[in-house]
Amino acid sequence: MMLPVVFDLDGTLIDSLPDVTKAVNLLLAEEGQPLLPQSVVNTFVGSGEKVLMQRLIAATAFTEADAERLMPRFIAHYKTAALDTRLFPGARSALDRLRAAGVPIGLCTNKPRAPLVPTLEAAGLGDVFGVVVAGDDLPLRKPDPAPLFHCFRALGAETGIYVGDSEVDAETAKRAGVPFVIYVHGIRVSPIEDIPHDVSFEDFAALDEILRTLQT
Repeated sequence: MMLPVVFDLDGTLIDSLPDVTKAVNLLLAEEGQPLLPQSVVNTFVGSGEKVLMQRLIAATAFTEADAERLMPRFIAHYKTAALDTRLFPGARSALDRLRAAGVPIGLCTNKPRAPLVPTLEAAGLGDVFGVVVAGDDLPLRKPDPAPLFHCFRALGAETGIYVGDSEVDAETAKRAGVPFVIYVHGIRVSPIEDIPHDVSFEDFAALDEILRTLQT
């Protein structure tokens, strides 16, 4: 059996940063606060909605006491914004080729399930993966390796290959002790050369050969 390949979602398969930025700014506009540029929102993402809210509060006039009332409204805006989500060029074709080759594929994301479902549907990925783990499905989330191991086991293996784009993904793969393939056009704060990875790629057409090499 070929090793399963598990993908991150945001910044790896989908260009979601504009959607997150839109949701954040809709919330800020409702609250009469200044809007934030995408470059700032970029520093909020990767570790799930709770960390995003903490970072948003730290960057604005909100306080910790506001988090509970703001979170449901942010999630509602995010679900709506997700309807405009677009896949990175070549991502769907790469997934289809892996499935055709008999490679088990899964999804491991820190995105909560509420916005995840419409995001996958909008991107045409609702029925692509053998397993999907959302950020709030399990007690722990990335960079803890537990969600990644859960994906591998659901796909019939104890280990596999992880494809992501960020510092959080790199740490997850490191703690799981699995090969990490990084997409260079993703969402991150650090330079890609400062993020531990086995292989990088900028075109999904190259992913097949990369994964074949790591399978051997």
